[in-house]
Amino acid sequence: MTKKLYWEDMYLHEFDARVESVDGNMISLDQTAFNPRGGGLVSDTGTIGGVRVNEVQKDGEIIWHVLERPLAFKVEDRVGCVLDWDRRYRIMRMHTTAHILSAVVHAETGALITGNQIAPDESRVDFNLDNFDRDKLSHYIGLVNDVVKRGVDVKTFFMKREEVLATPGLIKLANAMPPSLETLRIVQIGDVDTQADGGVHVKNTGEIGMVVGRRAENKGKSNRRIYYTVT
Repeated sequence: MTKKLYWEDMYLHEFDARVESVDGNMISLDQTAFNPRGGGLVSDTGTIGGVRVNEVQKDGEIIWHVLERPLAFKVEDRVGCVLDWDRRYRIMRMHTTAHILSAVVHAETGALITGNQIAPDESRVDFNLDNFDRDKLSHYIGLVNDVVKRGVDVKTFFMKREEVLATPGLIKLANAMPPSLETLRIVQIGDVDTQADGGVHVKNTGEIGMVVGRRAENKGKSNRRIYYTVT
């Protein structure tokens, strides 16, 4: 099991760890601040022992760091790890924005999320809407920026699975159930949004900057997609 340092301190971007296993160009550590790919988020990148980390993947409770070449380290060695912080921080800002956007669209239309892709440069969120008025994109983005300007605190905590399932609004994905874990991580953005989530976020919405709506697309009968970025 890999200790998730990115849950304890999402601003930690340099750390030391012990090598637990090596499989070719993949390495697992006893602890990591690298957030793995999943839930629509791209993974962190950076270096381990000076070797480039191209991607991070989660396999159960083990987190694998995929390197550009095999390491010369062995199990039990200590290694220095560094995240690409600028990239990671943009992902955090983008991810918190996605939660605010989903809350805004849900409040305005009742729509749930059908998919998302959170990346440093441009992100998208899909909603189960039968109709989408592209002119409303600027309205939704304006409401998102209102939350950003308010400087709302973002907090994380854990809840029992049965409590999550019994609390309306904590599951924002259409036709989706949370992982079959006894305890789930919850992300709360003040009075704006609270939902089960395992990714990385900023501490306050004021850190996001300005949210810019790029475009809106129809991606099927009941699938409407919003692209955005942050500046």
